[in-house]
Amino acid sequence: MEVKAKLRYARITARKMRLVAGLCKGLPVEKASYQLRFSPKRGAKVMSGLLDSAVSNAKEKGGIDVDNLYVKNILVDTGPMLKRFIPRSQGRATPVLKRMCHVTMILDEAR
Repeated sequence: MEVKAKLRYARITARKMRLVAGLCKGLPVEKASYQLRFSPKRGAKVMSGLLDSAVSNAKEKGGIDVDNLYVKNILVDTGPMLKRFIPRSQGRATPVLKRMCHVTMILDEAR
């Protein structure tokens, strides 16, 4: 039985978040939690909160053994961009794109 958790509008680029998602994809929940806890990446803290949320969803759903859960898949999609400008020399301005991402985590029971 699958359990999903979604994180929307995370203020980190999808490219950086996909690196963190690769660390815990396919791992049991406990090992994935350890991987994220000791990872130096900034997105690891965000992903750890999402993992906790997914496990909590599994507990609320009932009928699922939380000890047998593993990370089945993690989807990281691009979100909207905040468009800002930074001043440059000679009165010019350069655009700055502050990117966001949407993350979907799917947990499943190991058989």
